Amino acid sequence: MPAEITIIGGGLAGLVAANAAAEKGAAVRLYEAHTDLGGRARAIEGPYLAHEGGHVFYADGPHWTWLTRRRLVQPLAWPPLRKAAGARWLHQGRLRHTPPPSVLRMAARPWLKAPVDEDFRSWATRLYGPDTARDAANAIAVATYDADTGRLSAAFVWGLITRVYGLRVPAVRWTAGGWQAVVDRLAARARSLGVEIETGARVTEVPLDRGPAIVATELSSARRLLDDDSLEWESGHCMLMDLAVKERRDDPFLCFDVDGGGFFESYAQQDPGAAPAGEDLYQLQVPMHSSESSEQGRERARALADSGIRDWRDRVTWQRTAQARGRSGALDLPGRTWRDRPAIDRGDGVLLAGDMVAAPGMRGEISINSALRAASLALRQTARTKAAQG
Repeated sequence: MPAEITIIGGGLAGLVAANAAAEKGAAVRLYEAHTDLGGRARAIEGPYLAHEGGHVFYADGPHWTWLTRRRLVQPLAWPPLRKAAGARWLHQGRLRHTPPPSVLRMAARPWLKAPVDEDFRSWATRLYGPDTARDAANAIAVATYDADTGRLSAAFVWGLITRVYGLRVPAVRWTAGGWQAVVDRLAARARSLGVEIETGARVTEVPLDRGPAIVATELSSARRLLDDDSLEWESGHCMLMDLAVKERRDDPFLCFDVDGGGFFESYAQQDPGAAPAGEDLYQLQVPMHSSESSEQGRERARALADSGIRDWRDRVTWQRTAQARGRSGALDLPGRTWRDRPAIDRGDGVLLAGDMVAAPGMRGEISINSALRAASLALRQTARTKAAQG
């Protein structure tokens, strides 16, 4: 009889874990509380391919290798060359075509080793001065969803900066159809491998009578399910605004807000199916301070659009706002690394997967890498059980 593994949560982590375990011959049952799979990786229904946050991949880690080998992210989408050149940086109140030179000079020294036990602001200020430290932290806030990225571990922030701004071929990749397409392929592949998927099935107690269980939910949900108050970690707080406008030839492709830490990117310029013909679809991300109200966050998102998308208020065809609070990937404070996050192996046959547990990467990459590790551990546990049973 094949090994039996239970997975709770049908988001990116749960679906990856289900595929990884089933392709090794395990019998897998996945429970998802909602009627749709995908979690924060799914898109809304309708003519606009809008997600709960950014939906790009970086092709410089093991998560990407795993996905591409199974053709889960193909076909890729690429912006036209004239649009790809339409990147902007909002710095000192002006839109520029290149990052601030100080940030580029900093990123051009990837061999520097930033300390784990010091905050990025202090470390970068000591080496480059306070202005460069502030600009660099804001320029990478797109990867942290945090309004005060400078307070985080220098090693953590420096790793992000060298990945995104390093002098090398950009590793960012877009999947045609967005992350929703990846979710659909993961679900279809899981079912073809024999995974039993139950949606609308909220689990209130981890079933361990059939074998190991992978809890692939938000960390807050895992904390309640497992009654484990230690399941906490730092995450960001960000206002999101999806914005569709009638397209113009001079619309920018993306913009880093070096003054305020915001960011926006088009998803229709490289993937025309993301919006109706003749329209462009943007998502704006504005990290929020703890003292800010929701309306203040929305106003800052509108101000960022004013700065970068000319006359958007006269061209808007659709918009929505949402907040990502405490569920936008793990952030490491000074003195902490990914190894200090909640462990994947919780003992007694329980394993964790998600974007805030002990696995490397940023945001969704953590979900994928932790899911692969959890699936591997679950398979080992079932193999040991079988061996013990003779």
